Amino acid sequence: MRPTDTSNPKYFHKVVDCQYACPAHTDVPGYIRHIAQGEFTEAYMLNRKSNVFPGILGRVCDRPCEPACRRGRVEDKPVAICRLKRVAADNRDDVKHLLPVPPPSNGKKVALVGAGCASLAVANDLAPLGYQCTIFEKFDVTGGLMRSNIPSFRLPPEVLDDEIGMILDLGVELKTNHPIESMNALLEQDFDAVFVGTGAPRGKELNLPGRQEADANIHIGIDWLESVAFKHTESIGKNVLIIGVGNTAMDCCRTSLRMGADSVKVMARKPREFFKASVWELEDAEEENVDIIVNHSPKEFVIESGKLVGMAFELMEYDIDDNGRITDQRTTGEVIIPCDDVILAIGQDNAFPWIEKDAGIEFDKWEVPVVDEATFQSTRQGVFFGGDAAFGPKNIIWAVEHGHQAAVSIHKYCQGEDVADRLPDGQTLASTKMGIHEWSYSNSFDSNERTIMPHVSLKERFKKLDIEVELGFSAELAAEEVERCLNCDIQTVFTANLCIECDACIDVCPVDCLTITHDGEDEDLRTRLSAPSENNEQALYVSGALPSTGKVMVKDEDVCIHCSLCAERCPTAAWDMQKFTLHHPHAKDEAGQPAVKDVA
Repeated sequence: MRPTDTSNPKYFHKVVDCQYACPAHTDVPGYIRHIAQGEFTEAYMLNRKSNVFPGILGRVCDRPCEPACRRGRVEDKPVAICRLKRVAADNRDDVKHLLPVPPPSNGKKVALVGAGCASLAVANDLAPLGYQCTIFEKFDVTGGLMRSNIPSFRLPPEVLDDEIGMILDLGVELKTNHPIESMNALLEQDFDAVFVGTGAPRGKELNLPGRQEADANIHIGIDWLESVAFKHTESIGKNVLIIGVGNTAMDCCRTSLRMGADSVKVMARKPREFFKASVWELEDAEEENVDIIVNHSPKEFVIESGKLVGMAFELMEYDIDDNGRITDQRTTGEVIIPCDDVILAIGQDNAFPWIEKDAGIEFDKWEVPVVDEATFQSTRQGVFFGGDAAFGPKNIIWAVEHGHQAAVSIHKYCQGEDVADRLPDGQTLASTKMGIHEWSYSNSFDSNERTIMPHVSLKERFKKLDIEVELGFSAELAAEEVERCLNCDIQTVFTANLCIECDACIDVCPVDCLTITHDGEDEDLRTRLSAPSENNEQALYVSGALPSTGKVMVKDEDVCIHCSLCAERCPTAAWDMQKFTLHHPHAKDEAGQPAVKDVA
């Protein structure tokens, strides 16, 4: 094989599994080390560079980083990355003096439709560059689906107001109670570019027999949550069925309990392994005694004397192959489950009734705008989409990254540059060596299990709708959890011409991830490693020819725990532990301007 090209940032980036899995590529190990040192403000600001909303996402992020966490390959549970993000947000000092000071206007005006996470991320990146950003919001408050669809017992309004306020204070103009009802009319105004971040605001229907007769007691999940959030709905029936098992369904079932329901059942058509809801969302619902019932396919709404009294379900059986795919299904019976109200949480669709057919924006067969996945520009130049409005429902962190990339495109478009000609990712590597066997990070392996998040008691949490259930980690609990991080951004960097093939590094490696062997193709090399290579998606590191024998050093990055023992044992310093920093360009980088002050 050709020696591994470690000059390509993607190689080392992929080793930092949590950062690689994060759509916004947040420097997770970096901010965790700040927390370990009690530097909460520094941790917050490092976090904010990429994810914009550390306090919000520290509570409600869908956590794509955690399933990827290398700690999960050592034991059952990953580092509590999301909850540590909240620690930094909850314990930071005032950061207003660390935020960018907007320069004078550059003369360019950008309209942003919807005051949700995607539009706010765009404004966060463009306002410090002198763009006049105007956000149009149909409600009288900001936040979009973050405010209307995430219950306050998970995300307190004051956290939303605080972090959104930081962006508005950059000189962003906000027009609430100002729905955009015509794209053509908006395009006729004096804006140089338009960004649409309206989310996916239409819940899917379930048109079964009895639907119309029972309309008063059948609710669309996202509409019902919005109605609760804005205090238009204050109660629900005693027996409630939730149809669907995504995260919205979990918010609906837990909210129902706080609105007066005695019994709440979540009805799933398939087995649990096919659920869309996050594991922790399911656990939180079940802790509150929500019943989650599998293999029940909705058949009809049962009506008596013009009133909803229950739902009929077909009982399902499935054949599942070794790859976890359903190969066959059958109906084994039918059951009627009594209920007073039904909440439908079976998905969301985009809705753009305000975009005219002649606006020059092409839609696909699903009535979703055709959007370039790299530039986020629609088929009409100067009109960009992001978040759920672009590619359908995902989650907040995806919308934030969409906002970052759309801001790059808007900047380049407004400056008359090619929106597709973008800066590539970059990297820096810096040695962490401070002395003999001494490193600038905590490299000892901590065997503690994942820290348990303290919660408000079941007795107390239902007294009011806005009692935040998760209490957050104290500084003491955080101090324990941060030590579980394996510092995957501290890379083992090898210099082949210094190696004397003494095997000291191989002997000391606790996970047998190092092998000196004859060169060969990837498939062949994987059969000759000290320990089996089980993850073919993670590239092997292969050195150049070693000076003594011409063999190569092979490292399976997938199982390395970054303990530094190889570097400590090596007598010639062929191994070094170097901090990898990813440079993922945002609009400020394209403009060649710093946008965030260093923390004093």
